Amino acid sequence: MYSSKQSDALHIMTYTLNSGIKGTVPLSNQQIEEWLESYRTNTRFVTSIGKEFFGLNPELVADFKVQNQFSDYQRVIVPNQQPDEAEEHLSSAYKQNDVLIKVDCKCGTAYTTDSPMMRTKWYCTKCKEIVFLDPKKGKVETSRGEAYYMTNKYFVERAPIE
Repeated sequence: MYSSKQSDALHIMTYTLNSGIKGTVPLSNQQIEEWLESYRTNTRFVTSIGKEFFGLNPELVADFKVQNQFSDYQRVIVPNQQPDEAEEHLSSAYKQNDVLIKVDCKCGTAYTTDSPMMRTKWYCTKCKEIVFLDPKKGKVETSRGEAYYMTNKYFVERAPIE
């Protein structure tokens, strides 16, 4: 499972926000060190993972755990020489228990996307405006299956997620 490029391995960091939302992110050893320093100094952590950027504000993190070679349970993603395959492995780290979301924005953009966790708000990919979960509408049918409906076309009552 380990290759000669052990230093290139990505370890899964699991974190819980103060709001109770859990998230995971694959980080290299260097990125883990940078995160620990950001957490100690209470400065925002921003890094790139493949072609994506990831940011985390330590003030909003209640706790975190990094699964590395010393953990009882570990998942390690080792980058391969083929970039397409490495990106596929990286993306799969985010796609565990994905939730489908149907976005219907006032800018006219409508699309279905995946979220690694249930959310009550999202950002439109075109205009970057916030869209909110409409719990009264429930799930809507899309070409990819049933998805939670999020919009900013009208006021959405904030109710607990069912």
